[in-house]
Amino acid sequence: MVSVEAVILVVIVLAFAWSIGAHYTGACMGMPYGSGSIKLVPALVLMAILALIGAVFASHRVESTVGLNIVSASKVTVVGALVIIIAAFVLTTIYTAIKIPTSTIQILVFCVVGMALGAGIQVHWLTILKLAIIWVVAPPIAFFLGYLFTHGLDRIVGFKPSQREKQMAVIRTLSVILVTVGAVASFVMGANDVSNATGVFIMTHLFNVWIAGLIGGIGLFIGVLTWGKPLLKKVAFDVVHVDLSMASAAQLVQAVVVFLAVAFGFFTSMNQALVGAMMGAGIARGNGTIQWKAISNIVKGWIIAPISGIVITFLLAKLSGIWFTL
Repeated sequence: MVSVEAVILVVIVLAFAWSIGAHYTGACMGMPYGSGSIKLVPALVLMAILALIGAVFASHRVESTVGLNIVSASKVTVVGALVIIIAAFVLTTIYTAIKIPTSTIQILVFCVVGMALGAGIQVHWLTILKLAIIWVVAPPIAFFLGYLFTHGLDRIVGFKPSQREKQMAVIRTLSVILVTVGAVASFVMGANDVSNATGVFIMTHLFNVWIAGLIGGIGLFIGVLTWGKPLLKKVAFDVVHVDLSMASAAQLVQAVVVFLAVAFGFFTSMNQALVGAMMGAGIARGNGTIQWKAISNIVKGWIIAPISGIVITFLLAKLSGIWFTL
């Protein structure tokens, strides 16, 4: 018989996946939308469908990493999983509401660690170290590649911002490339980020990776369509002023960086990869294209969110007297 706690966990996981879907619209479709390559509604619909497909068919290795390799999963109860998901859901939703892109991956991982420390459960620090290394190196790599890809696209297509009116064929080609790369990024987001919500299903052995991916994918799908607009516009217009060449380079770099992490069973931040790539593309065009105040706020979010996650779940685990299996 299914427990009340398990039913509540499924509901909150769906809510968290909904929040994640909304949070990453800018990371996946901000560049295509901001450059005018695709309209708002088609961008959201395309992203929602591909995120669902990615979650169902390509998330299994990352699901296993989250569910089995961060802490001793056999000692985490459904109630313990609730502590993790509630804290991560609240923090992600707050950042979505104030339109600051953050890393839901880092929020989730540090919520898991905080719960484990508060409950006396073993943390697999080697996994945390590997993830931390990926998180640290991914933005600089994305920055470097964003710079190179922007210059590379300029040379390949002969595109210069001052000649847009004379090069409509080039603009159309870049628009198609950009929408295609945004679609790939949406698929990768489903594979990379659904486990933030559904990894607890593997941790507590409630569902296998297929069912977990499906449940989370449905949540992502609904979140993109119902609350995806604010962060889509934030990333599209408020971080870096981009042209089509810059946007194509940044979106391609993001997809490559995140896909490589997923291929090895790890996960990294879609937002951090994109912002790093956008800054590299911006430097390729000159500092004047970068909105440094927006970048500063985003970096603050990257620092504060994981710290708040570990503190909140540690205190909840300590204060609530949760019973964990021995």
